[in-house]
Amino acid sequence: MPARPEERDIPMNITGRTAQICFCLGLAGLLLAAAGCRPNALVSKTAGNSGPAVPVVAGHVAQKDVPIYLDGIGTVQAFNAVTVHVRVDGELTKVAFTEGQDVKAGDLLAQIDPDPFRAMLEQAEAKKAQDEAQLANARIELERDISASNAVARQVIDTQRALADQLEATVKADQAAINSAQVQLNYTTITSPLNGRTGVRLVDQGNIVHASDPNGLVVVTQLKPISVVFTLPEQTLQAIRKEHATGEIEVLAVDRDNRTVLATGRLAVIDNQIDPTTGTIRLKATFPNDDLRLWPGQFVNARLLLTTRKDGLVVPASVVQRGPDGAYAFVIKEDQTVALQPIKVAQIESGEALIDEGLQAGQAVVVDGQYRLQPGSKVSLSTSQKPQ
Repeated sequence: MPARPEERDIPMNITGRTAQICFCLGLAGLLLAAAGCRPNALVSKTAGNSGPAVPVVAGHVAQKDVPIYLDGIGTVQAFNAVTVHVRVDGELTKVAFTEGQDVKAGDLLAQIDPDPFRAMLEQAEAKKAQDEAQLANARIELERDISASNAVARQVIDTQRALADQLEATVKADQAAINSAQVQLNYTTITSPLNGRTGVRLVDQGNIVHASDPNGLVVVTQLKPISVVFTLPEQTLQAIRKEHATGEIEVLAVDRDNRTVLATGRLAVIDNQIDPTTGTIRLKATFPNDDLRLWPGQFVNARLLLTTRKDGLVVPASVVQRGPDGAYAFVIKEDQTVALQPIKVAQIESGEALIDEGLQAGQAVVVDGQYRLQPGSKVSLSTSQKPQ
């Protein structure tokens, strides 16, 4: 028996309504999910205004003269250093210095046995005396021949004059030999060539020393004044040359802790070429070193005072924050909210940052507590910190 039309339509209607209900439920769920996200987004955007005030430490942008330093790594070098060598061969009969002794130019350092050289000198002097006697006799004979020229042939006179000239030249050669022997004798006394300090003794008394020995007797170094050789990037060369042309440039020698200033000196030399392998320029500074805080071979941090920024803008170093777009600071506005301000930092020195761009003198900035802040956050300050 065929079904009635009413009975055939019932399942179809139920199926269509079910699909509609499911569609509506799914759409409602999407709307609810979207609606559930919007309040959170709004909260995140307005949390700074509607949330509780964030306690922070505040400071102000100050204005003062700020020195601009260029930092490099340097090595201390003796102002002068001499390895004292012997200049004649012989026995080292005396060592007149103690290791580490301060000496002056001309002070006795060592003595080589002078007797062989003194004997050579006496021999040369005797030879000269002998030749001088022969020269005197030759001159007498020449004068006698000239006075009796009528009886003596011209050839005899010329021969006698040549003999006298020859003996005169021999006497001059003898004098040169005496001078040489005297120099050799003087070399047996070894003195300091400069004011300085002796190092470790390299040869002991009693040894036979030679002028060809490579090590020498001792190294004498001049410690007052003293030099520091350091390098800086080649990009700084023109600025350094400009300042050096107008006057002296101060250089600080700082210990490895980068805080303790060991000595203050002056820039002495700018090297005449740039090292192409490192892109740096060598410089030398001179220090009085009266307290001997600098020692040859010591590594120091060299700080060259390039110039002084007049009325520079400075803030505590903790004000400067770093982000993907560079440095920034949180500026406190009059309504006690903060704004993120991009800045350009020239240098950070002794806990203070010198600001090139982005801030103005007297502005209130956040010194501590930035980790809880975002643009628009409300902040609370102590009475002493409230911006004026």
